[in-house]
Order: sequence, then structure tokens, then C-alpha cells
Amino acid sequence: MDPGVIARLLARNSGDGALGKLSPRECEVLELMAEGRSNAAIAARLVVTERAVAKHTSSIFTKLDLQPSDDDNRRVLAGLAYLGR
Repeated sequence: MDPGVIARLLARNSGDGALGKLSPRECEVLELMAEGRSNAAIAARLVVTERAVAKHTSSIFTKLDLQPSDDDNRRVLAGLAYLGR
């Protein structure tokens, strides 16, 4: 996705709602997740460990109330929440 589009979506979604509960770093991780990046790619981009990305991802799922499910992909649902759907 175009970085300009991502920036506009982030600006539109900042503040209120569940996304407003995310820390700045969690927002960065979520943005990269919405771009379809793996934990390894996110870790490389943010210069952190994959374990740190996994912790941020877990926190994002908790704050967005995305419970584990056999039927749903939480990464996709988090990306959709980020995109405002």
C-alpha cells in the first residue's frame, strides 16, 4: 500500500476508539502488519527483535479485543481495524 495512503488512514484513525488505546510503537507495528509484513520484516524495519514484535502484536490484539479463533485471522482483522473497516 502507498505510504501516503497509510499516513492519511493513520491520521483519520488516530485518537478515539480502540486504535486510540495503542502506543505509538504499537501503531507502527500495526501499520506494518496492515501492509502485509511478517514479524521478521517488521523487526528488521523497526530494528527490534522478533520477540518484541510478537509482544507488540499480542498487545494490539488485546487492545483491539481480537480473541484467538479457529475461524478468524487476527492479523487480517487488526489490519482492517487499522484501515477503518
